[in-house]
Amino acid sequence: MVHEWSLAQAIAEALKSYSKRNKISVYREVTLSIGELQNIDIEILLEALENIIHEWKEVKIYNIKYEVERAEFLCKECGYRWRLDEMSLSDDEREAIHFLPELIHAFVRCVKCGSPDFSIVEGRGIKISRIVVGDK
Repeated sequence: MVHEWSLAQAIAEALKSYSKRNKISVYREVTLSIGELQNIDIEILLEALENIIHEWKEVKIYNIKYEVERAEFLCKECGYRWRLDEMSLSDDEREAIHFLPELIHAFVRCVKCGSPDFSIVEGRGIKISRIVVGDK
């Protein structure tokens, strides 16, 4: 839960900084892209973000949306692409990856050839993927 609040604070600070640089006082909509590897409680993240921005006086955000970016991997050995749902990870492994997504290399191998040499193509981190500004 603390992790989600820290992430919400970072998102809020990014939005506040963007507002100052671009002289924006109203966001009609902000969409977050949340990587599946983050394995966060999205409801807690959104609640935390709403609590933080509720206190703002200089900037208003009327609608916060999110989309989950599914995790996808690319084997550097055989070129196979696969998704997280094609393998099974324990709760402990998912928790470790939650805090440090790069740890996935300690738990995962290519589902086709078994190589440990792969890259994370999508599904890590949190991004502000869309902003709509202007009056409600």
